[in-house]
Amino acid sequence: MSEFKITGTLVWYYYICPRQVWYISHSIAGEQDNEFLELGRHIHEIFYPEKKKELLIDNTIKVDLIPYEGLIAEVKKSSKNLKSATMQLAFYLHYFKYKKGVELQGRLIFPKERKQIEVTLTEDLEKELQEAIEEIEKIARMSEPPAPVWNAFCKNCAYKSLCWV
Repeated sequence: MSEFKITGTLVWYYYICPRQVWYISHSIAGEQDNEFLELGRHIHEIFYPEKKKELLIDNTIKVDLIPYEGLIAEVKKSSKNLKSATMQLAFYLHYFKYKKGVELQGRLIFPKERKQIEVTLTEDLEKELQEAIEEIEKIARMSEPPAPVWNAFCKNCAYKSLCWV
């Protein structure tokens, strides 16, 4: 396995499917023409074309929006994956706090649902994030991916053909 960095994407997928974490950490890409993956990549551009978006920092985090100073926002298609979205944003807040020395507030934005949720990096959230990062590192070091476990996300997954053939 080549060297990899923990990213917000890995944190996101950890809460959806550990098998995807293994694929991503081993540089195995899913089907790139997957319509759901494509929509996820562009949802912030569709709903917020005038906002500064997709700020890439240290090749580790890619923030969707910076609505105003002191706030970073993550735009998602749906709140169905609220836990993974919250933890991805918590990872970004943690990164800014400990790697950049800047404490920020976070906001999850679900434009299709007209819903926004504030995220603050609490001690409990940091503890859970640290545990998730340790698990992601364990998964990445595995010689084979974890066994596939069917869940509601498998139906539209870009890796479906690698798990369910």
